[in-house]
Amino acid sequence: MFHIKSHAFWEEETIVIGLFHKNGPFSGVLDELDRKLDGQLSELSKEGDLSAKKKAITKVHTLGKLAVKRIYFVGLGKEKEYDFDASREAFAKVFRTVQEAKIQSVTVWLDTFTNENVDGNEAAHALAEVLPLSTYKVQDYKQRSNEPERNIHQVTVISQADEDEIRSSLTVGSAFGEGTNAARTLVNMPGNILTATELAKYSVDLAGKYGFEYEVLEKEDMEKLGMGALLAVNKGSEEPPKMIVLKYQGKEEWKDVIGLVGKGITFDTGGYSIKPKDGIVGMKTDMGGAAAVLGAMEIIGKLKPEQNVLAVIPSTDNMISGNAFKPDDVIVSLSGKTIEVLNTDAEGRLVLADGITYAKHHGADYLVDVATLTGGVIIALGTHTTGAMTNDEALFEQVLEASHECGEPIWRLPITKKDIEKVRGSKMADLNNSPGREGHAIMAGTFIGEFAEGTPWVHLDIAGTATSSKGDEFGPAGATGVMARTLAALVERFEA
Repeated sequence: MFHIKSHAFWEEETIVIGLFHKNGPFSGVLDELDRKLDGQLSELSKEGDLSAKKKAITKVHTLGKLAVKRIYFVGLGKEKEYDFDASREAFAKVFRTVQEAKIQSVTVWLDTFTNENVDGNEAAHALAEVLPLSTYKVQDYKQRSNEPERNIHQVTVISQADEDEIRSSLTVGSAFGEGTNAARTLVNMPGNILTATELAKYSVDLAGKYGFEYEVLEKEDMEKLGMGALLAVNKGSEEPPKMIVLKYQGKEEWKDVIGLVGKGITFDTGGYSIKPKDGIVGMKTDMGGAAAVLGAMEIIGKLKPEQNVLAVIPSTDNMISGNAFKPDDVIVSLSGKTIEVLNTDAEGRLVLADGITYAKHHGADYLVDVATLTGGVIIALGTHTTGAMTNDEALFEQVLEASHECGEPIWRLPITKKDIEKVRGSKMADLNNSPGREGHAIMAGTFIGEFAEGTPWVHLDIAGTATSSKGDEFGPAGATGVMARTLAALVERFEA
């Protein structure tokens, strides 16, 4: 898809050029182009028809003066305010515009998107990551016409920077974008199509594609091992549960293993603590944590970092039947800890309890769980910030750094002694799964932390960030694929 050139020969049909706000005449590339167009760019700029305002898009036709048919100028704002995030926004806006124009081949003059804050490698990463994100289309089930879709299939990059480094950055950025899109597609799929069985098949196919080791536990296997928490959630379902494990070994020895645990509830009715009619719509997305982990594994499979990674996905739906688990039930988790069920709609933390314990059985030395876990985190942090909790400062700092790098903000919530006392406050069991509405997101994370125990652990609650009700330049409404890139970046840069 990507081609690299060191200089433009003005023969491409469509060129994209970044435009910083500056006082005075054009210089460099823009001056050369202005002269080729007999000063028309200067005239357009003076009259306000060529804008350098941030994310402004101006299309200029050359009208036969050059072999280039059209030039898209992308406003980058003031150069001193331009950074990596701004470059991502600029590329997203222009690629979305070009896609809507049904242009299939485009040339980007990469050096016009750089400054002292953003070098060529960073600009190349931003470009390649944002291209699949901004042009992503929801894979729906509508009937299609026979007319073929016209998508961007070739991007030529013009840069005088080191070609090998630019190519490497394009490869990494593209992997991050495509992995996120893979997570998006999974989350958007209906629950009758993406069952736990289908999620397991997808994972096995991913393992085959990238050479991962894999394991899929069936219901009988779980019963033998004593995965009572996951099995309890599955009791009301006609669909069998799956415990999915993928292993990527990037070191000679299986040590310093990063365990990524994703909640894979393929549809959540709430069980007997049933959701209201408005709250139950959209619960096909309750496997967003599993999708994030699988999206991250897609990126890891492509980039092959020198790390050891374990992905664990406990998967089932949460349904209602005469056999379904009930409030007041007491269940025994894989860890041996007993749990009093006070809320069957607090099922995600139950499956994660067994998932985290099983990850530890497979040698995970560090744990990050990801889940669309609580409505409480949306009340606390809104829909743009992921909630986080931890028992280990050093691991959390690495997750935080990765989230900043990927533009996926997280905010830490506390775990206090009082919170632990509430989770341990059952009269019937070691733990209760829902002490009440107050601080619900904190209660959920605190409960999961009881199974991480002494293993360094970070919890990420993506209930508010896994989907978006409206589209933007980074993609359409629906699944966001959030945390796939953060998890991959954490793995790529991890220090034990």
